[in-house]
Amino acid sequence: MKNVVWTGTWVAERLGVELVGDERLSDLLGLALRRNPRRAHLLVSNVLGKHVPQSPSVVYGHGFALGRRVRELLGAEDAGAAVVLGYAETATGLGHCVADGVGLAPYLHSTRRPVPGVDTAGGFEESHSHATSHLLLPENPALLAGAGPLVLVDDEFSTGNTVLNTIRDLHARYPRDRYVVVALVDMRSAADLGRLAEFATEIGARVDLVAAARGTVNLPEGVLEKGQALVAEHETTEATRTTENTETTKTAEPAYSRPGHPGAARVELGWPRGLPDGGRHGFTPGQRIRLDAALPAMAARVAEALPEGARRVLVLGFEELMYAPLRLARELEQVVSAEVRYSTTTRSPVLALDDPGYAIRTRLVFPAHDDPDDGPGERYAYNVAGAGFDAAVAVVDSAADTPALHAPDGLLAQLAEHTPSVLLAVVPSYVPARPSTERPSMLPEPLRGPAFSSYAPDEVGWLLQDLSDVTLEAPTEEREEAIQSGGAHYAESLPVEYQPSPQYQELFQTALGTSAARIAQAVGAVTELVLAERSPHPVLVSLARAGTPVGVLMRRWAQHRHGLDLPHYAVSIVRGRGIDANALRWLAAHHDPADVVFVDGWTGKGAITRELTEAIREFEAAEGVTGFDPEIAVLADPGSCVRTYGTREDFLIPSACLNSTVSGLISRTVLRSDLVGEYDFHGAKFYRELAGSDVSVDFLDAVAAHFPDVADAACAQAKELLATDRTPTWEGWAAVERISEEYEIHDVNLVKPGVGETTRVLLRRVPWKILARAGAGTDLDHVRLLAQQRGVPVEEVDELPYTCVGLIHPKYTRGATGADGKAVTV
Repeated sequence: MKNVVWTGTWVAERLGVELVGDERLSDLLGLALRRNPRRAHLLVSNVLGKHVPQSPSVVYGHGFALGRRVRELLGAEDAGAAVVLGYAETATGLGHCVADGVGLAPYLHSTRRPVPGVDTAGGFEESHSHATSHLLLPENPALLAGAGPLVLVDDEFSTGNTVLNTIRDLHARYPRDRYVVVALVDMRSAADLGRLAEFATEIGARVDLVAAARGTVNLPEGVLEKGQALVAEHETTEATRTTENTETTKTAEPAYSRPGHPGAARVELGWPRGLPDGGRHGFTPGQRIRLDAALPAMAARVAEALPEGARRVLVLGFEELMYAPLRLARELEQVVSAEVRYSTTTRSPVLALDDPGYAIRTRLVFPAHDDPDDGPGERYAYNVAGAGFDAAVAVVDSAADTPALHAPDGLLAQLAEHTPSVLLAVVPSYVPARPSTERPSMLPEPLRGPAFSSYAPDEVGWLLQDLSDVTLEAPTEEREEAIQSGGAHYAESLPVEYQPSPQYQELFQTALGTSAARIAQAVGAVTELVLAERSPHPVLVSLARAGTPVGVLMRRWAQHRHGLDLPHYAVSIVRGRGIDANALRWLAAHHDPADVVFVDGWTGKGAITRELTEAIREFEAAEGVTGFDPEIAVLADPGSCVRTYGTREDFLIPSACLNSTVSGLISRTVLRSDLVGEYDFHGAKFYRELAGSDVSVDFLDAVAAHFPDVADAACAQAKELLATDRTPTWEGWAAVERISEEYEIHDVNLVKPGVGETTRVLLRRVPWKILARAGAGTDLDHVRLLAQQRGVPVEEVDELPYTCVGLIHPKYTRGATGADGKAVTV
């Protein structure tokens, strides 16, 4: 077997530097020399994706794994309240991967790029760096002001000075009880080991450390001076050689524009409009969902532009822009046969030596091309030249797509000298919108039946705008392809309303007859919980549209049992884009936010629960309005995602069997920028033409008719629940993640658990297959009928935590269905 030389050997032998610690250290790190008056050596990470091109899956996997360890350390509840902060420039991508691993954590990274119009929320100095000043520029000024844990991520933890400077600055502004420091390697010296604990005692907070490997660097006396002399000696040699090689090409055209060269081409990624390019101004979990949905289509566009037969491809990010290129490279790695590697350009000047025992073998030098605040200067790309890449995909943000990028000595020209094919992909630089001073003083009053919906006017007020006259429907297959390709968001169009067959309508009536009493008892139990725990005079706010029939029934129960006339409104919440902020403003202007109780029909994996929590946090921070409780009250909580529920059984709620014809003839809600302005409510349609098939009021009356019969049982059930530990376990989310991997879907958004969500898959999406718990009875009759009509296989599974789970066709294109519209199995 061929011996592999450690890439720290050259420096260790000449400077006497020694790496001591975990066995993994030599795999994770190499050594190089840098031009820096404070520190001669550089620990070069092999898994960070900065200086050493690496498999994007390896880079992402290390960061994500660290995030999972943080989640385990904090526990699910504290992890849900955490904020992750990464360091520019080296750890911007690592920090974002850690945030992904933590789960729901919003992410922010420091930056050295001031942005006009964005206020600074903090700043600190990095003592050993060549460029020291860091700025914190969150779009949401309250992002760092929460009481939850703050997770700070850097590539290495050496003296601890940078982290302590950060915590000291932020703790003075936004004190909190807990901090977690995360690093790929913990390289503190013996003298520095106790500083973190002492600092924690000083500020009165807990500070934990999570690292992939631990060790230290033993430095002999005089190492700084000796290292500087080595750098000076070898840079003089390199400068002479470089001058000789480039003297005749300084004014030449870039290689990629000269005749005969294969050429550099732009790749239009189709980056989602308004999605941040990274965490410079903050990145929310909802924005991560949008990016996840758009990545397959963006990677496909890059794959199509690669030269035929390319065997080795580099995706090269740009300074602080690390996460977007990394995710793109990781997606590309899944769809091309070529070996894909990822790294980024950097500001850090490091000596390059072509020796197998040295971590930085080659160096490309080019001028800064993003008009940096500190003026022009050199930038670098390491280990790219001579690495045998058949193609390089340079990914920059639009602020860096300048003439300097395309100049004869610019980055693209430098890449073209060493790579047969150069592609350029530009991600729009995200700049937060300035707050408008034009906000209307009043929002419109809620829409009510019979002008909007078939419900009585006192049953519900819709905080929506009427889009009934707009054509929004698209065929199911066409919508699915657009959604999964990233070309459209699901809330920008509507599925064609499913018209139930006589057989299916008969099945709905049968299901209603057998389950009405069971639903009535669950309605009574959840309403009693709300009255006992949340507010004696709650304002019910249902999440349109599945939550609206439940909200009406809860209102009817409160009236029947307690003589209360509760206000009830319906609002829009959109996965990936949050709750309608204008609806919240209207509610806050007319009611005490503390009395508002959000209502939904059921939980699946808990995505809407998480979405609402994040949206309320963002709204209250931006508006200065407090008091809204994001805890949702639901009829059924099979996913164990909430505390306020009527039951945790996964059973058939007949309102899930139909669409608008059991929801007041109202469509799904719509959020599209050309229809919904900044100060408009989200939109929806009223399908008046379906009045002949409407069973909305019939459903309500059938359930409410059982209220007298189940009153005692419902109150007893509520009393029992009040005495029970109802802490969410999120077991549904865990099950969905397991199913996603087990069935090789790799996208939890395409796994829809529970009877209600499975029904929605069959009515609105392109289903792939249905998983049914072995022995499930009549609760699944309608699912089996719909599956039969659409040609979707139903697979019985033992020990399924839900009665059934619907799987949306993965990587859908219209070719995934036959001419009859039925799903084709893969």
